[in-house]
Amino acid sequence: MGDDCVLAISGTPGVGKTSLCEVLKARGWNLLSLASLADEHGCLEEEDTNDGAAPIDIHRLAEAWESSSSGRWVVDGHLSHLLDVDGLVLLRCHPSTLTQRLEARGYSPGKVRANVEWEMTAGHWAELLEFEVELPLIELDAGRLSSEELADQVDVWCAEGRPTKPMRELADEAVDWLGESLD
Repeated sequence: MGDDCVLAISGTPGVGKTSLCEVLKARGWNLLSLASLADEHGCLEEEDTNDGAAPIDIHRLAEAWESSSSGRWVVDGHLSHLLDVDGLVLLRCHPSTLTQRLEARGYSPGKVRANVEWEMTAGHWAELLEFEVELPLIELDAGRLSSEELADQVDVWCAEGRPTKPMRELADEAVDWLGESLD
């Protein structure tokens, strides 16, 4: 079942990364938090008083962190796709569902809007293409599937050897919330 694999679990805040990671952990995966890794490697910056988040110097962390070469690992974090990993699980979530989730977390209206806009405009895809990330990738709709169903799909994908297509082709086939709203 996909031995010796490090996966980035990425997506906009609120899509369900941590929930998926907890299910995978219960299934025997080892779990790493991107924030903990950043703290451990001195890559966590001062907390932003505007939104309460502590920015991560992801480029410095990518240089400092060395992934494990044995076991099954997941890295939980919305910037984890920029680390040296064996594959990427990109979670997506419909903007209306994401809005509800972020509001339930008590995010400010501005922070909700910024994150929902990031999701609507496929911000992760823009980053993946800009930084020429070439990883096996699976995109899953975490607003439609339960954490258990998401974990089932991750397990199957890994068991099948993490099949993928070129990143540009995957981006062309990606979830398009904007296109959906124009229909």
